[in-house]
Amino acid sequence: MMNYKHILAVAALGLTLVSCGIYNKYESAGTAPADAFGTDVRVDESGSMAQLSWREFFTDPVLQDLIEKALEQNTNLNTARIAVAQSEEALKASRLAWLPSLAVAPSGNVGSFNQSAASWTYSLPLQLSWDPGLFGTNTTKKRKSEAVLMQARMQEESVRTNLVSTVAQQYFMLQILDRELEILLETDSLWDASLETQKALWENGKTFSTAVNQLEASCLNVKAQIVDTRRLIQSVENAICRILAVTPQHIARSGWGNYELPERISVGVPAELLQYRPDIRLADYAMAEAFYNTQAARQAFYPNLSLSGLLGWTNTNGAMIVNPGALLLNASLSLLQPVFARGQLKANKKMAELSEEDLQQKYVQTVINAGNEVNEALADCQAAREKHDYYHRQVEVLQEAYRGTHELMDNGKASYLEVLTAQESLLGAQLNEAMNLYEGVLGVVALYIALGGSASGE
Repeated sequence: MMNYKHILAVAALGLTLVSCGIYNKYESAGTAPADAFGTDVRVDESGSMAQLSWREFFTDPVLQDLIEKALEQNTNLNTARIAVAQSEEALKASRLAWLPSLAVAPSGNVGSFNQSAASWTYSLPLQLSWDPGLFGTNTTKKRKSEAVLMQARMQEESVRTNLVSTVAQQYFMLQILDRELEILLETDSLWDASLETQKALWENGKTFSTAVNQLEASCLNVKAQIVDTRRLIQSVENAICRILAVTPQHIARSGWGNYELPERISVGVPAELLQYRPDIRLADYAMAEAFYNTQAARQAFYPNLSLSGLLGWTNTNGAMIVNPGALLLNASLSLLQPVFARGQLKANKKMAELSEEDLQQKYVQTVINAGNEVNEALADCQAAREKHDYYHRQVEVLQEAYRGTHELMDNGKASYLEVLTAQESLLGAQLNEAMNLYEGVLGVVALYIALGGSASGE
């Protein structure tokens, strides 16, 4: 039988053999490429939108109130917080793995031999066991738990980021729908007046009934659009209520106002992606977990040393019953060295290495996707900014054309069809101007989210 000195000698030899890597700590992945945003995007090292908190970015107090309520009440975010708390508890347990476990295992029985009087026996031992993690197994478990915890935190940040973005997008959608409804109501009022004029002209024999019918059909179409817009407003309000985890109700919002798209947007250097984007940091911590899984698979090839002991009292000592009891003491040291496990250990190690390689590829793709999202969002912002002046001027020109055509019709120099065409053109231009501004706002929000900005502040 192997004695303690032999066991310790084998352990020392194993420690020497496995000194090549099983205690290494994971090092974070490399930096984002300098052209992650695309070769046509000029970066600015002096600052970035990514460094702003959502409160600095979304200055509308009504929107801020909605975001704060969502961050407090949203069930998906609260679920992510619970996952973080669970990971924290798992980490606490892994940090205590270095300590021995102690348990009380009392037992007793009664028996009689050859019709003799029944006798009671008992034992009251304290059982002690300790696994020192001789080849770094406890350290690996702790570091893996830390990586899992950080993944949970990054997942929470990702949910928070998406939540801020979604609330802002839905809020701006309500504002643009309010603006569209305002334009439609104004158009409806103008066309009702024109319809009354056409009816008067028809009654006086100055126009045909077909003109009245066509103009009335156009008026009815606008009224139908008003109904659809109001229904869409209700739908968006309900969507926000679901995010807030409240029953359907009216959502307060500021007027659309004169929102101005920013003249210049600072995207910062690509390296900021690694600092602020939750999905990139999540992918990095996933690689850390895979790294420690590989270490654990390697450590499984080496001996496992365990110490166990027992201390307590008993009233059985051979065939003699002693009262109140005798001291019970036992201790053992064991070492388990895997020899043949039907290839399972080698398979586990290979699968862990392949998983680590797969996550490395996914990390690279995550960085590429992030840079692509920045490029797309920036292009949307720039396109909306360039088109804004064109749409605004188009509305001004068509307003002048409508007023001039209406005056000509009042003087009998233009037909109802010309007035109707001018009204429809003006309506389309006003809606296009509002929608372009809305798309520009969404582009700015998308850029802010693509840079991971809302992860930098609550």
